[in-house]
Amino acid sequence: MRTTRALAVAAAAVGAVGLAAPAASAWADPTNIVAMPSVIPKGGHLTVTVDGTSCQAPGSKITSPAFPDAQLHKIDGGSTSSATAIVHTNATPGAYDITAHCGGKTLTRPAAFTVIHGGVRGGIGGSSTSGATSTDMAIGGALVAAAVVGGGVFWMRRRAENRA
Repeated sequence: MRTTRALAVAAAAVGAVGLAAPAASAWADPTNIVAMPSVIPKGGHLTVTVDGTSCQAPGSKITSPAFPDAQLHKIDGGSTSSATAIVHTNATPGAYDITAHCGGKTLTRPAAFTVIHGGVRGGIGGSSTSGATSTDMAIGGALVAAAVVGGGVFWMRRRAENRA
């Protein structure tokens, strides 16, 4: 009798957990916001992806003070949605939050991206055109001269040791 009662209680507990799990996962939807690129100039195109099935509902959108509201669109093959936003040309440089509004739920990612003044500085072939200044050239020349003198002194000392 006790075993039957224990099995009934265990089955009821498993059933309650099984029914509550989908509801609990729905509370955490949307779950993630990613902005690419994370550093962008004024007027640049920002791609934002949001994870969560509620963001695939019509009317789901992303908002930020740095760009106009943008509608989210479902990405095939999963529970991820995407939107492209154009950063205002008069946006103040700094970090900005993004908020996703999905099916009556919201999720905010603080400092999701940073707006900078001017173009993004790249490596070779980037937008930087400034070369070495006269100070840089003087420092480099002094370092090369010091290396030549140091190498000469070292070589002369080694030569003197070999004679002895």
